[in-house]
Amino acid sequence: MNLIRIATRSSPLALWQARYVAARLEAETPDCHCELVPLTTKGDRWLEGRLSSLGGKGLFVKELEAALLEDRADLAVHSLKDVPMELPPGLALPCFLSRHAPGDALVGASSLEALPQGAVVGTASQRRSMLLRHRRPDLQTKLLRGNIQTRMAKLDAGDYDAIVLAVSGLERMEHAERIGQRLPVEWMIPAPGQGTLAIEIRADDAALATRLEALNDPEAARVSAAERALSRALGGSCALPLAGYCVATAGGGLTMRAALGYPDGREVVEAAASQAAGAEPEALGMRLADSLRAQGGAAILAALASD
Repeated sequence: MNLIRIATRSSPLALWQARYVAARLEAETPDCHCELVPLTTKGDRWLEGRLSSLGGKGLFVKELEAALLEDRADLAVHSLKDVPMELPPGLALPCFLSRHAPGDALVGASSLEALPQGAVVGTASQRRSMLLRHRRPDLQTKLLRGNIQTRMAKLDAGDYDAIVLAVSGLERMEHAERIGQRLPVEWMIPAPGQGTLAIEIRADDAALATRLEALNDPEAARVSAAERALSRALGGSCALPLAGYCVATAGGGLTMRAALGYPDGREVVEAAASQAAGAEPEALGMRLADSLRAQGGAAILAALASD
């Protein structure tokens, strides 16, 4: 029986995701057995401030990628939104699982409108802060780090009036009952890759790439390519308030919306575009990046870079 070693972060959600991939692999390829290799990343250890103070790129994946390159693991399971646009030499992303609940949820209040003036909302995301405060300028956003359980404990302790978490994480951890409102993706546009699990392997491991074909969702791969092209074109990282959400249309085309702005929401530019079936998804993401720049995004990017 072939052993497949799966590198994963040690958080409860990451372990759930790794076990899910392991179960799928063992079901699709019965001659294999999966073993988890839990690791703690720099992003997991740094809980006292914003990830941007550490550089903001690859902070939840570098240790997993090192395990791949050093042959301590055969594949790594990532939340795609955490994966930098450029992979280290020798690694590849051959598999994107079907997307699950890409949106965000408000926890601690029945709706955004129900929050009182000046309410304190917890989030670690510059994108969430941007979109929340653009819609409700009176809100205060306060840094919130840690796993789902830690964040909800801080809410329950009264440190925040409400917090915003990913719907996918809440549902996978069986905390859907804590959702007060599923924030509409029409204005709370998700982060590129949010809700999608991606599998990273060594680029020369053709046998494993073949095994992973059974798990790959071509539609998820296409929309992920468009969203990652947008992020790549704008230099996206956890420090950049950038939203990008692509969906497949009934005719095989793609439609995508994106937003870029300041974390305090004082200025946000948005763009939307579609493309017909057969076109390269990366072209759609790059076109939206150009549109955002032209509408004022270039000045926003320059101002953020100088801060």
